[in-house]
Amino acid sequence: MLARAKRDARARGQGRPGTSSGRGAGNGVGADAETGAGAGGHDTGRRGRESSGDPPPRPRLPGIAAPGRDWRTPMVVGSSIARLVAERGWQSRATDASVLARWDVLVGPDIAAHCSPVSLRDGELELVAESTAWATQLRMLSRQILGILRKELGPHVVRRITVRGPAAPSWNHGGMSTSGGRGPRDTYG
Repeated sequence: MLARAKRDARARGQGRPGTSSGRGAGNGVGADAETGAGAGGHDTGRRGRESSGDPPPRPRLPGIAAPGRDWRTPMVVGSSIARLVAERGWQSRATDASVLARWDVLVGPDIAAHCSPVSLRDGELELVAESTAWATQLRMLSRQILGILRKELGPHVVRRITVRGPAAPSWNHGGMSTSGGRGPRDTYG
């Protein structure tokens, strides 16, 4: 039925649906009947596509695909994210976040089990130890940790390490607190 409808439309000179009646339908007005070339010699592509049976090419959407690549071709997620980070200028932030996210891989599970990175701003890495003894140990190991981080990440990512001990509870609440007192004298660790 579809083939018969197409034949009838061609016989009436209507061509494809959506085109104006008689234009380029093989009546010799504005198009070469043999090649499908228009008045300027440009190929309109109508005859070639009809005879080959290929569907018309899809239009390329602007901004989706690079030149020479079809917009439907999938891209690797990592390269897309890397391109986005580079376009927005987020390389330093991404590197800083990778230090915090990969802390146990960078320094090893022994050190990572007893301390955690809190922040990395302007090359200064701040660590919080689980006890005062580990805070002292990390202060002594800070040069070695800094050397490992420089070897893994580059010389300008981490330039200084600051180690804090565990946070002690505040005793400055209630009616019995005094100003200037020395506190409970416990290291909490």
